[in-house]
Amino acid sequence: MTAHGTDEAQHELAHYIDHTLLKATAGSDDIRKLCREAREHRFFSVCVNSCWVPLAKEELQGSGVRVCTVVGFPLGAMSREAKVFEASTALSQGASEIDMVLNVGFLREGRYEEVQEEIRQIKEAIGDALLKVIIETCYLTDQEKVQACRLAVAAGADYVKTSTGFGTGGAVAEDLQLMLEAVEGKALVKASGGVRDAATARAYIALGVRRLGTSNGIEIVSGNAPDSGPRSGSY
Repeated sequence: MTAHGTDEAQHELAHYIDHTLLKATAGSDDIRKLCREAREHRFFSVCVNSCWVPLAKEELQGSGVRVCTVVGFPLGAMSREAKVFEASTALSQGASEIDMVLNVGFLREGRYEEVQEEIRQIKEAIGDALLKVIIETCYLTDQEKVQACRLAVAAGADYVKTSTGFGTGGAVAEDLQLMLEAVEGKALVKASGGVRDAATARAYIALGVRRLGTSNGIEIVSGNAPDSGPRSGSY
């Protein structure tokens, strides 16, 4: 492939990537670095914890890179009111996309109306901003994954997303295919957790995934393999 062709291929992949840093130890300098990388590589967005939204918004001003934040993260077990407040506050501070964790315990207990209503209220609070619902596939049966996707669609979510990156597993092709079928084209699908190389990224995109959450975005677009070994809380 020519250098020009390589640049085009890298940009194509970059446009799918939410460049992510959600570690508890992240500080201001880490967020600024994340934003510089997002500008340089033209990632679709940065995904940060909500306390960093104002800084990310400032750092990305005029770049075209969006600010995405997480709500109810990483457990999804906060009160509905807390999640709605966190989402609306993040939006007012400069976020344009919200990745919320649904209440996994409620879902597994069959409290579907409550799960759906929480998603609906968050979507209502953020209006036209994109809402992605993290269903945390590693804790669910296939039937529960399908149910979670259907509830998210019924509540008006724009995306369903596999994982927080803090659970016991991340995105796998079988779950992504199941989710794509469950949403029936009424929502998009985001893969996150364990997306660490270009081959995996391209395979998921070929399945129909339209966003990738990863802390390995630079490795993906450059074609370099990430460091081996466990990565606590990494996308």
